[in-house]
Amino acid sequence: MLGIIGAMPEEVAELIEGMKEERTETKAGMLFHTGTLEGEPAVIVKSGVGKVNAGICAQILVDDFHVTGLINTGIAGSLDASIDIGDIVVSSDALYYDVEATVWGYRPGEIPQLGTREFTADKAMVRRAKQACRTAVPDIDVHSGRIASGDSFISDRVKKEWIRETFGASCAEMEGAAIAQTAWLNGVPFVILRAISDKADGSATMDYDVFEKKAIDHLVRSVREFCRTR
Repeated sequence: MLGIIGAMPEEVAELIEGMKEERTETKAGMLFHTGTLEGEPAVIVKSGVGKVNAGICAQILVDDFHVTGLINTGIAGSLDASIDIGDIVVSSDALYYDVEATVWGYRPGEIPQLGTREFTADKAMVRRAKQACRTAVPDIDVHSGRIASGDSFISDRVKKEWIRETFGASCAEMEGAAIAQTAWLNGVPFVILRAISDKADGSATMDYDVFEKKAIDHLVRSVREFCRTR
C-alpha cells in the first residue's frame, strides 16, 4: 500500500478523482481516500500546510494504514539557477533549514540527539520516480536534489541564498523533511516530488500564482505514471 501525501487540495484533487476509491475516513481532521490508483493500492490524503501537519499525516499512514512506501507530492521554490519553473525535483534527501542548535555543537538543520541531519530517500523509489517523471512529462527537466523544509514561504533573495549556501539544497518548501523524518523513524521508504512553481525570491508570489496549475499538472501525470510502473 502506497501513501500519497499532498499539502493542499489542488495537489491531490486530480489524483483522488482518478483513483478507484473503496472508502474514506477522517483522522486528525484529514480525509484519507483508500483504493487503487492506476492499479496500485494507495491511500491519498491532503495533510495541510506545514511540518506538523505533514508529520502527523505520515505517522497516521504508517500506524493505521500500514503503508509500505510514502510519496510526498507538491510544489516548491527553486534555490538553484539551473532548475527552472515547471521542472521537477526528485529528492535525494531532505532536511530542515529552520532548526538551529549550533550552540550545542550540532550542524545547522540538525535536530539534537536524533543522530542524523539528512533523511535519505529510498534509492529504488527515486529511480522509479525519475523515470516516471521523464515518461509523463518529457518536455521538462527532471533533477535529483536535496529538499530543504521549514515553516516559511521563501520569497526573499537573501534567505534563498543562505539556504542554498548553507545546506546545498535544490528547492525549498514546507513539508517534505517532516515526512522524510517520519519515514526514517519508522523504517518506511519514501520519495519526495517537487514541481517548481517559483524562484523563491522577490518574484515568488507573482510566479507562484501563475505557474501553480502547470506545476501541479506535471506532478499528477508523474505520480500516476509512477503507479503504473510498479
